This record gives sequence, C-alpha cells and structure tokens, in this order.
Amino acid sequence: MVFFGQFLDEWVYRALVLLIISCPCAFLLSTPVAMVSGITASTKNGVLIKGSRYVEEMSKIKVMVFDKTGTLTQGNLELTDIITMNNYSKAEILRVAGSLESNSNHPIANAISSYVEGEGVKLSEVKDFKSITGNGIKGTIDNTIYILGKKNLFRNEYTFSETTIREFEDQGKTAILVANETEILGLIGMRDTVRVASKNTISKLKSSGIKTVMLTGDNEQTAKTVTDDIGLDEYYAELLPEDKVKIIEQYLNKGIKVAMVGDGVNDAPALARSNVGIAMGAAGSDVAIETADIALMHDDISKLNYLLNLSRKTMTVVKQNVSVALIIQVSLSVLAVLGYVSLWMAVTFGDMGLTLAVILNSLRLVYTK
Repeated sequence: MVFFGQFLDEWVYRALVLLIISCPCAFLLSTPVAMVSGITASTKNGVLIKGSRYVEEMSKIKVMVFDKTGTLTQGNLELTDIITMNNYSKAEILRVAGSLESNSNHPIANAISSYVEGEGVKLSEVKDFKSITGNGIKGTIDNTIYILGKKNLFRNEYTFSETTIREFEDQGKTAILVANETEILGLIGMRDTVRVASKNTISKLKSSGIKTVMLTGDNEQTAKTVTDDIGLDEYYAELLPEDKVKIIEQYLNKGIKVAMVGDGVNDAPALARSNVGIAMGAAGSDVAIETADIALMHDDISKLNYLLNLSRKTMTVVKQNVSVALIIQVSLSVLAVLGYVSLWMAVTFGDMGLTLAVILNSLRLVYTK
C-alpha cells in the first residue's frame, strides 16, 4: 500500500523514529539536573541552599542588604571602656551588667560576659528578665530593677551627658548605658572589628552589578565609619527589627529583587521578607538559620560572590539545556517526517545522546569554584 508516495512500512518506520525523537527526557531533565548539580556544588563549598527556587531567585538579585554586627563585622565585640557615674563603682556596674547579660546570647552580651568572667566578678540572680527588642534588656536584681541598653532607651526618663557617648561614636564604638529605676550607673564602650573579607567581597559584588546596603541598630557615626571603610553604597542606622523589614519592603515595592544577609534573631523578620534570606551559618542564631533560605556554613562572607556566580551560571546552563534540547528535537522531528533521519540517528542524537549531553553539561556546575 502506498500513501503520499511512500509504502506503509516506510511510514511506520518514520513514525517510530518520530516517536523516539519526541521522547521528552532531555527536555524534562534540563532544569532539575542543573539545579541539583548547582546545589551539590554549593554544599561542597560550604553554602547550604534549601531549594532550587532560591538558586533562580539569587540569579535575579539586584540589591544585597547586610546586617552589620556578626555579618560585615566579626561580631566578637571587645569591651574597651567603663565610665562610672553618680558615685557607682566599676565593680557594681560590671556586676549588674554581667548578671543581666548572662540571660542573653547577643554579641554585646557575649562581650560583657567574657570581660566580667575575666575580672572574676560574682554575678547575682536576675528575676523578671525581659528583652527590649532592638534597644536593650532589663531585670530585677536584689529587688531593684536594672536596665541596660542604647541611649534611646534612656533619653526621655534619665539625665545624662551625651558628650562621652559622642566621643565613643566618633571612634566607631558602641555605647551601652547601665541604669536602675532612678539614675545612670555608668557607661560601657565596646568595639567590633570588620571582617577581613568584607571589603573585597563588597567590591566584587558591586562590580557584578549588585547594589550593597547596610542596616544596623547601631548609631549613625558607627554605621558611617563601617560603610566608608568597607565601601558600601548605602547605610541605615539606629534601626529596630521592624524598621529593617520596612526598608526591605521599599525595594520590593519598586520591583527590585533583594537578598538579606544576617546572623541574629533581630534579622529574622527581614530575612523572611526578602526574596532570598542568607544566614551566617556557624555564628548565626538558630532562628536566623531556620528562617533563611541559604546558610553560609563557615561564616565566610566571601562565599556570597561564589553564590552569586554559581546561581547565574546555573541559570545559564538551564537555558542552554532547554534551548539545545528544544532546537535539536524540533529539527529532528521535521527531518524525521521527511525521511532524512534513521532510527540510529534518532536514538543517538534525539534521545539518549541528547539526554547524556544535557546531563554532562549540567555536571560541569559541580566543579564551579
């Protein structure tokens, strides 16, 4: 029997060839194999990505927002000064501060606790301990309420000179006040150091077309000092956790893709609100790591450049796989109908061969550094 100028067995043969070519294996594997390869590569390099969705989102990021303490800086605050006020002694200030901070895991708490331990100060029991989000802490010691925190916490109800505080801020230090219900006991000054890799990391991100922004609860002068030192594009100082979220939302409302990098409990809302939340894995709080979409397991901030490069390269490979698979299969399908493709060609180039090519192209991502 002859149909359209060809025998029936010829049409059956061409149909089998077309059936093999139309098998969507290569096309369907184009994306998942590339994503798995990218995530595998990142894990080997100390970057834990919680899903392929965040690989794609990371490739679209235009603004990267950073917390300061523990992210751009070491987070290992060093206690540098203790200024006594209202006839209170250094020992009394350390006892109160150390006792209150023993109930917290904030970097400021760690710095004070380490110093107090080194001084051999005996701590007191704290009752009714309370964290004042973004500003400080309070608790009852020996039936007296004590408060420890930033100057904003005391400005309306206490009298104190801001001259010393300004001097600390001009030196890039953080000033912490200690007070009871009626007066200021003293002032504690501490300093953090910028991570060695921060400046180079920021420079590379900017050269990759990423805008860099710092959000911090610290004072204006300290924020400006760190920003100028590292080379950030913008900074926002004296922020509460909800303020950080509002700034993230400002970018999102403009249609700008934002990644947030942080390590603390205070960063969790901003990490959750951004397109991609990135936590400092080793030093970060459990809440930050749980909330984030990506974790830098060794606290190596330079891995951000690797992460950005990997995500962009992964999406490039995905597009290559999809494009090549689609073009080859459509082309071979047309040629198969016209009788120019044999069965072995269909298997080699249209099915198994194309599938292997897609897989091998994706596996290149595993060696991305």
